[in-house]
Amino acid sequence: MEAATALEMPSGSTLKVKETHTADAEGPPASSRQESSSPIPQLLPHIEEHPKIWLPRTLRQTYIRKVGDTVNLLIPFQGKPKPRVTWTHDGCALDASRVSVRNGEQDSILFIREAQRVDSGRYQLSVQLGELEATATIDILVIERPGPPQSIKLVDVWGSNATLEWTPPQDTGNAALLGYTLQKADTKSGLWFTVLERYHRTSFTVSNLIVGNSYAFRVFAENQCGLSETAPITAHLAHIQKAATVYKIEGFVQRDFSEAPKFTQPLADCTTVTGYDTQLFCCVRASPKPKIVWLKNKMDIQGNPKYRALSHLGICSLEIRKPGPFDGGIYTCKAVNPLGEASVDCRVDVKAPH
Repeated sequence: MEAATALEMPSGSTLKVKETHTADAEGPPASSRQESSSPIPQLLPHIEEHPKIWLPRTLRQTYIRKVGDTVNLLIPFQGKPKPRVTWTHDGCALDASRVSVRNGEQDSILFIREAQRVDSGRYQLSVQLGELEATATIDILVIERPGPPQSIKLVDVWGSNATLEWTPPQDTGNAALLGYTLQKADTKSGLWFTVLERYHRTSFTVSNLIVGNSYAFRVFAENQCGLSETAPITAHLAHIQKAATVYKIEGFVQRDFSEAPKFTQPLADCTTVTGYDTQLFCCVRASPKPKIVWLKNKMDIQGNPKYRALSHLGICSLEIRKPGPFDGGIYTCKAVNPLGEASVDCRVDVKAPH
């Protein structure tokens, strides 16, 4: 009785050895022993080198090709005398109309001129020498661009935003999708601009659309080969309308700023020298604007050419031109309006020069 033992080879291949059961090793019956004395021709050749497959490192993971690409795999092996080499595709014999194989003394070549998606699958190389067999497995994946998403729908438009939904493509191109690319175009320019790329969900809200424009949207699917060749476009345009502006006038309470005169900066006493012009300053606040009256020793000096009185933005000034000994005394600034009056005083001393 025979059994198969599989040994994992460091080159990525597997060696299978058929063993003889111990019950069969006790020897043949007596009659057979007598017959064994007669010469029997040797049927199995002497194995000089065990079969082994040297699988390239790049083929130890899924080998990916695009539709239309050429597949040309060279797999080295060993074994003496020359072993028996066979290929299978998903456990079945190769389709000779699509795949060709050339077996040499130390390598085997698998060739597909123009790969198609039907060529994807698990290919197994077997190198057999007598009871010994080495095998290696290669996974081939043939991919192409995905089909377009089945549809895209404009769900809602509000303000400067538009919400979209779409459905995944029926055909992913035999590869996982990397996401979706969404584009927009306004009717004025007709140019398409990308809103987002490699987006994984099937709904999105586009913001910051220009008021007064109308927009169409389209979406592409993308995989390792690139974007889908076509893209569905929204059946309806998103019209971004200008919102009507409503002005609400709130009630305004007029504040009364009227107040009686009040001096915020009083007059300051000063000493001057005969013949040198002197100025007096004070500040007053009042509403309505007050009338300013200057007095010297309680006598009105308005209109006197020796004095020059000014008032601007609440600052009151009095210039005494070339004062003499008789110009000293008590000076008063009085402010008067309909709500009241106020006054400030100061003393001015005039001294003769030394």
